[in-house]
Amino acid sequence: IVKWSDFCSPLAYKPGEPFKLIAEASVDNFSSLGIAFLEDRLQMDNGMVPHRIVSVHLQESALKELAQEAPSEEEQSAAMDAVTPAGKSGVGRGEEEKSKLEEGREHEDEATSLCDKEPGAGEHHHLHVFSCHECQQLENSTIESLKFASAENIPELPDDCSSQTEEKEDECLEKGIKRINLAGKPPNILIYLGSETAEGRFEQVKSVLRECIDADSYTIYQLHQEQVLKDPWIENSLLLVIATEEPIPEGSHKQFMKFLSEGGKILGFSSSFTFGGVQIKHKNKLRKAVHELVVSKKDSTEVKLNLLVSGCVFEQGMKEDPSRVKPLSRLNNADKDTVIVHLTHGSSGGEAILSQAHLELDSNSMDVQSEEDFNLLKMSNSKRYEVLKEILTSLGLSCELSEIPVLTPIFLLSPDEEIHLAFLKWLEGNVDAEGLRASSKVSLKFVSSWESKVEVTPSLMPVVTEMGSFSSEHFSLKTYQQHLQTKKLGKILLFSEVTTSTMNLLDG
Repeated sequence: IVKWSDFCSPLAYKPGEPFKLIAEASVDNFSSLGIAFLEDRLQMDNGMVPHRIVSVHLQESALKELAQEAPSEEEQSAAMDAVTPAGKSGVGRGEEEKSKLEEGREHEDEATSLCDKEPGAGEHHHLHVFSCHECQQLENSTIESLKFASAENIPELPDDCSSQTEEKEDECLEKGIKRINLAGKPPNILIYLGSETAEGRFEQVKSVLRECIDADSYTIYQLHQEQVLKDPWIENSLLLVIATEEPIPEGSHKQFMKFLSEGGKILGFSSSFTFGGVQIKHKNKLRKAVHELVVSKKDSTEVKLNLLVSGCVFEQGMKEDPSRVKPLSRLNNADKDTVIVHLTHGSSGGEAILSQAHLELDSNSMDVQSEEDFNLLKMSNSKRYEVLKEILTSLGLSCELSEIPVLTPIFLLSPDEEIHLAFLKWLEGNVDAEGLRASSKVSLKFVSSWESKVEVTPSLMPVVTEMGSFSSEHFSLKTYQQHLQTKKLGKILLFSEVTTSTMNLLDG
């Protein structure tokens, strides 16, 4: 997660819908912000969702004027709170109506005409507003090119938001141009520990999860108490693990229920979190003791294992719809106490599996009281992982270790033969005698054709310059060419089926 305020200095804001911000950033920081935005990792203040990032050019006098007009931090914070409540998507940026920044501006056309000028070409540099027609045409045609070339992977975008007027642009925003995840929710797993600050507890839970899931497919973060109400985690997480015995604050409980209603999954490790008529009953004689559990599996078989239990059991209230509650495990005692339960919520696939047995703790836990308990837990360790993997799988996670695909060469492609030849000519003076373009992370070796005996490694990638040998089921150069409407942008492509990191690839 990248916090925008860590990468730029706020200069001005404009209240209203959408809320607009102007901030100053270095080129590197602006790149970092842009990448985080594209990857849905950019986090704004007060839970706002970024819709658009645009570079603007401010004249020196405007910056000085901003400094004089700037409100105090308290006023700015209060204004942001008043305008955009947490979680409401109302962030656009880069556009300004007539304001003190643009007092000298008579007409919109005067500002947009400056877009063609080189920096320093005119004495006055007005804001490079997003309504610049040429820039919008360029962006729209590029989006269309990508959209058609890789239609399966890019969400539908509105056909036309290229109006020059700010009113129409705001209308486009209201129609819902907002970033959506390409395949449901992002593969983030959050661990909530309440107000607990012990780093060891987070690492303990994270470690057991990583041993069960396909670690290459998911990222695990801690969800801190102060983030629950203000950060946009609900849209950006697949699974929430609640691993604290502390009471859940009312506001946090509402957020967790909202997460479920939007299709989220919750796994509770001996937590006080519950809902829908299922209640927790305390049984002190069970607390921090090892007991035998009977777990019902999906294939209708049962597994018996010994686990530490929290001292609480689940009871089903009369008001709950039995179809939404399913007991998964009970203690092998006279009362047959339910300790693991499956609940569903809402119509979007939200579900929770809550456990009052410590599935996350092994025999080395500080809570183990005796050598006999230690041995019982040790004997049940493999079954504990078996049960935990089944629970995680039923919540939609992959617990199969994925095979890392083999790296493939890069192909240098161009829909324009003349530009392709010009680029190859430029390359001659920018590679060594062996066709190598060295870099700190990944060196590129330009070759005319590729033979399978040439090894592709994370630090040395062959780039095939001859287009005749290129074919891919994932990308059609012909389709891309048909929809590309730019003069220069997008005319040179580097394409690879499988690579390490494009950040490293283009380093330097």
